[in-house]
Amino acid sequence: MEKRKQKKKFNVVKFLIFIIVLYIIGFGIYKIITMPIRHIRILNTTYLQDQDILEMAKLDDYPSFLFTTSSSIKENLTKNPFIKNVKIEKKWFSKVYIYIEENKVLFYNRSLGKAILEGNIEVLNNDFVLPHLINYVPDDIYIKLTEKMSIVDNSVLIKISEIEYRPNEVDKERFLLTMNDGNYIFLTLYTFDKINKYNKIVSTFEGKKGILNLDAGNYFELID
Repeated sequence: MEKRKQKKKFNVVKFLIFIIVLYIIGFGIYKIITMPIRHIRILNTTYLQDQDILEMAKLDDYPSFLFTTSSSIKENLTKNPFIKNVKIEKKWFSKVYIYIEENKVLFYNRSLGKAILEGNIEVLNNDFVLPHLINYVPDDIYIKLTEKMSIVDNSVLIKISEIEYRPNEVDKERFLLTMNDGNYIFLTLYTFDKINKYNKIVSTFEGKKGILNLDAGNYFELID
C-alpha cells in the first residue's frame, strides 16, 4: 500500500515572525526614504536673508533628504537675479550646506528706478544703502561704469552717496562721486580702480573736506 503524504502543519509562529521582520524592514526603508532634512546651513550671503533662500529653494518645510536633489535646489536658487552661482553639499545625518555666490549690488539708477547688480542686472529693489546714479550716461559708457563699479571694495562702496556723469573736453568718461563724509572725487573710467585707495588717502586729510582729483593726477583741493 502506498504511504499517504503527510501534510505539513502551518507554523503560525514562523509566519508571525516573518511578518514582523518584513514589517520592520519595510518600516525602516520608509523612515529612511521619508527622513526629512534636519539641518540646513547657508553660507556667504550678504544681501539675501536665509528664510528667503529656504523658500526659493523649496526647503522651508524641510522635505525628504533623499528625494531633494542638489540639482533641484541649485535650479530653484539660480532663478534669483541676486544669485550668481550655488554649490550644494549633502552630508550624512540629513545635513545640507548651501554655498551662495551673489551678484554684487552696485548702485541705484534713479532714471530707471532700479538697483543695478553685477553683470548689469536690473532689479526693482531699493532696500539697500547704495550710491545713486543721478543722471543719464551714454550706453557704451554706462556698461563700462557697471564693470568698474563691480571692482570697488565694499568698504568704499558704502561711502559713496551719489555718482554723476561729468564729462569734459578732455575725457568723455569722467565722473564725479559725492561721498557720505563730505568729500568729492573726480575720476575717469581709466582711473576708477584708484578709488579703492580712498580710505587710506582720506586718512591723510586730517579731517579736512575737499575735492580729490583722480582723473588727471592725484591731488586734493580744499573746499572753501
